[in-house]
Amino acid sequence: MIHREGKVTLVGGAIILTILCVVSYIYLQPILFTLLLVGSIALFTFITQFFRSPNRQITSVNQDIILAPADGTIVHIDKVNEPEYFQDDRIQMSIFMSPTNVHLNRVPYTGVVTYYKYHAGKYLVAFHPKSSLLNERNSCVIKNDKTGQEVLFRQIAGAVARRIVFYLKLGQQVKQGEELGFIKFGSRMDLFLPLGCEILVEKGAKTKAGITPLVRLVADDSAGILS
Repeated sequence: MIHREGKVTLVGGAIILTILCVVSYIYLQPILFTLLLVGSIALFTFITQFFRSPNRQITSVNQDIILAPADGTIVHIDKVNEPEYFQDDRIQMSIFMSPTNVHLNRVPYTGVVTYYKYHAGKYLVAFHPKSSLLNERNSCVIKNDKTGQEVLFRQIAGAVARRIVFYLKLGQQVKQGEELGFIKFGSRMDLFLPLGCEILVEKGAKTKAGITPLVRLVADDSAGILS
């Protein structure tokens, strides 16, 4: 299944590649036409996989569990100072989205959107330590109705990803697993979590948006898994 974010790109790409192939068929030697045709098919297939949207059923909503908001690989888990919203120490967990991953992002946590801000910025490679603060990004905070705890997550553009799409609105009630946005051609997603959360994954683990449990929240934030 192809996500709606890719329809314009794919239609435009198909038209351009078709025109190139027709022109090459008329004016170029057969061997060159064949090479261009094979290359065009390969390129279109490669672009198509960026916009795939697998059907995932979220069977239950657990208000104590944070699910992965993105497909990818856990590249960072550490205690950091979060300066934008919390202005205190949090557990930062980062998911790197490679070009081969699904790029649709999903809501990690049921609750209300209490904060949103878009930041224009640079396009450093997504794994750069400063990309979370310097790159183009969307920051959003969701507050859980049951626990009252807040989680900040951040969509981050990278060297290739030059467009971040965000669907949620301030004050909106959201459910775990719903679509929250799309990062075209991959990049990175950061989460900033309470210090007392129980971490359920390790660095290097693979994640699936709306499926993989990342952490379990606990009532007492002073427990501190990392110190």
